[in-house]
Amino acid sequence: MRSTHSRRATATGALIAAAALLAVGVQTGSASAAPDAGNATTASASKANPGALAKQLSPSQRAELIREATASTAATAKELGLGSQEKLVVKDVVQDNDGTTHTRYERTFDGLPVLGGDLVVQESKAGATESVVKASRATSAQLKAVDTVADITPAAASKQALGAAKAAGSDKAEADKAPRKVVWMASGTPQLAYETVVGGLQEDGTPNELHVVTDATSGAKLFEWQAIENGVGNTEYSGQVTLGTSGSSGSYNLTDTARGNHKTYNLNHSTSSGTGTLFSGADDVWGDGNGTSTETAAADAHYGAAETWDYYKNVHGRNGIKGNGVGAYSRVHYGNNYVNAFWSDSCFCMTYGDGSGNAHPLTALDVAAHEMSHGVTSNTAGLVYSGESGGLNEATSDIFGSAVEFYANNSTDVGDYLIGEKIDINGDGTPLRYQDKPSRDGTSPDAWYSGIGNIDVHYSSGPANHFFYLLSEGSGAKTINGVSYNSPTSDGLPVTGIGRAKAEQIWFKALSTKFTSTTNYAGARTGTLAVAGELYGTTSAEYKAVQDAWAGINVGARSGGTDPTDPGDGTVFENKTAVSIPDRGSAVTSSVTVTGRTGNAPSALKVGVDITHTYRGDLVIDLVAPNGTTYRLKNSSSSDSADNVKTTYTVNASAVAANGTWKLKVQDVYSGDTGKINSFKLTF
Repeated sequence: MRSTHSRRATATGALIAAAALLAVGVQTGSASAAPDAGNATTASASKANPGALAKQLSPSQRAELIREATASTAATAKELGLGSQEKLVVKDVVQDNDGTTHTRYERTFDGLPVLGGDLVVQESKAGATESVVKASRATSAQLKAVDTVADITPAAASKQALGAAKAAGSDKAEADKAPRKVVWMASGTPQLAYETVVGGLQEDGTPNELHVVTDATSGAKLFEWQAIENGVGNTEYSGQVTLGTSGSSGSYNLTDTARGNHKTYNLNHSTSSGTGTLFSGADDVWGDGNGTSTETAAADAHYGAAETWDYYKNVHGRNGIKGNGVGAYSRVHYGNNYVNAFWSDSCFCMTYGDGSGNAHPLTALDVAAHEMSHGVTSNTAGLVYSGESGGLNEATSDIFGSAVEFYANNSTDVGDYLIGEKIDINGDGTPLRYQDKPSRDGTSPDAWYSGIGNIDVHYSSGPANHFFYLLSEGSGAKTINGVSYNSPTSDGLPVTGIGRAKAEQIWFKALSTKFTSTTNYAGARTGTLAVAGELYGTTSAEYKAVQDAWAGINVGARSGGTDPTDPGDGTVFENKTAVSIPDRGSAVTSSVTVTGRTGNAPSALKVGVDITHTYRGDLVIDLVAPNGTTYRLKNSSSSDSADNVKTTYTVNASAVAANGTWKLKVQDVYSGDTGKINSFKLTF
């Protein structure tokens, strides 16, 4: 690094460890940050730039980049203005074809891990820093003020963690590991804390790895997240396929030497944390196509891992989950009647149950790609498996689950935008999830709304899945590979797709170079727009499509600088008197008085907001109804790193009377930036 960073941005620390395909009853929530429509920080190119695509690095090339970055961490920390007690640890390096390098760091303070301290530095080929994305806006001065001497004992922290785990359904009577002292920075002001991991099993038999962060001074719980992320052969779901195996005549086993020595093991219905028994046999034929054969599930899982490996390597230039050429492993026949599949960082493996009655193993191609993609997310953005970042984590696995299915081009399991359509999880032949219209599953929302971060991550993934479909295929009715889709938009306006291949590149590059552990929906919009600008230019059809697809799920404005969610032909009440927003001060309001309306406000009240501000992530914005009812429009967010708020929010205000004085309440909750309310309007 040889120059100061030229762009302001933000991000946080890698916190996830594992995930399951299905919701399993563990509910951890975080504050939901409302998206808005400010401009993302992007390159100003106007033409497509294939040089901005990731280069396929060999393990030795990647290792050399990591060595170089590690050797200069002290200089990097100094350039970023970090304190003498802060150290950087290289987590991942991605290099583009044009030589641009994206280095992802984790951070320590006084030797303690800083959870929420992760950041990504983008450098040009010449070594000039082009941007820095941080997961937390907390300053080094705030971090320096942390007293690293704890006031409570580790035992007290462990007791608090066990209580949280039991409330979430764990059967564990003691923590798996002694609490470790950390600095918790993901929620704002840094503070000394303990992180405790509680194991055991969850209510449905899924392994439990609940991380509980406890204030080291008061003993209060600060945060929790679940680290288990819910994933010639004769397969059950993909027909007869070629498998990578090892051995010779009379002695073969399921070890894929061409793909990092990925292995597939038989747990034989145990719930052990071990590997199980490596599948082996006298011939090189695996399974008979029926779920009753022990080898069939192994063939499906082994095939799914191979196709996923090939997809990431050939499409995105990533050589294995960590990019280092090392394969994970698969475990099949987990438990009895276990209707789930999961990824775990602790074993670096994918694990599959056999389904209801042990008759439908959850080893279909898109499920295998889903679970393996959790590993990729963990080793790139590290999206925390809770709140909005958890929903984006789940959506990422669904997105690449579908992408791998299309990539494999298997005539028995053709590519589609349905998740788990082969495993008959519902017993009626319907898929687990739908990307064209997520609400088809009866639970997942089609669009973002305030509070979405408080629902299970398998359902809060819905809008991001929907965004990907809209960006790939566009809105409206369409038939693909014999499957009919009909995708709506939240604003009722059409979206023109750019094709799945481009949508995949945009999402993966954003995941690997822009997203951090705390990225929410607003941050995902910012990151994907930045990538679209780098790849195709900010005046391109692709950039416009990204804007429109996000607007189609109620995140930000449409392209063209106006927000079509404001119909313009309704009754408008507007206040154009400017109101200054004090830096880290009290809330200010702009008011409009509504008269002449009959009955209550509409269920889709349009709230037009025009705010100029040098860092919109500082702002908390509410709509206050005449009777005092408050609707949160936007939370502050450390990952919401652009300027200004110029958008229209939609609020269900049907429970309050329309007439009276409505207020837009705005508060700047961080220091260092200023702005003003330019105008506030309501459209009925």
